[in-house]
Amino acid sequence: MTTLLVIAKEPRPGRVKTRLTPPFTPEEAAALAEAALTDTLRAVAAAPARRRVLVLDGKPGPWLPPGFDVVPQCAGGLDERLAAAFAGCDGPALLIGMDTPQVTPGLLRVGFDGYDACFGPAEDGGFWALGLAEPDPELLRGVPMSTPVTGAVQRARLVAAGLQVRDLPRLRDVDTSADAEAVAALAPNGCFAAELSRLRTAGRR
Repeated sequence: MTTLLVIAKEPRPGRVKTRLTPPFTPEEAAALAEAALTDTLRAVAAAPARRRVLVLDGKPGPWLPPGFDVVPQCAGGLDERLAAAFAGCDGPALLIGMDTPQVTPGLLRVGFDGYDACFGPAEDGGFWALGLAEPDPELLRGVPMSTPVTGAVQRARLVAAGLQVRDLPRLRDVDTSADAEAVAALAPNGCFAAELSRLRTAGRR
């Protein structure tokens, strides 16, 4: 079975979802980040997996469900941190972030029959998921992260390595308030949508 990896930051004000401020305060942005992480981890917990790993920058909190191994992120750029996450895997692995709370257990049921890699593009030009049948950290090192061409460069790296790539559905990351509204509408029953609704009800939005 596949190891499921989630790379995330501890949801602390001023350290997460900074592009949501404004219109949200740092505390509100952190609350939305925690809700997104909660939804993500619940989806991973409900998906079949050989192992579930949270690759964390910070400390775990009450939002962490049972059944996860927690490992610290290494130093360096995001490409190095993603590479290190895969380096700790033995066998097939699928890595996602904490920015797509609309993810479902079904989306995480990826197989590698006939494929060497799975790639989930994001609407902002990045990617929300990357799966490797045989994890190789060198496939990620040097890929420019957080740019409009990150996803294209990463997928091209996989193809250039001779891998057969399975494309997953395109998802929208939560980066801005417009993203938050759109994603909450896609998953209206999740913690993220509930937290966004709570902020609206409080009269702040």
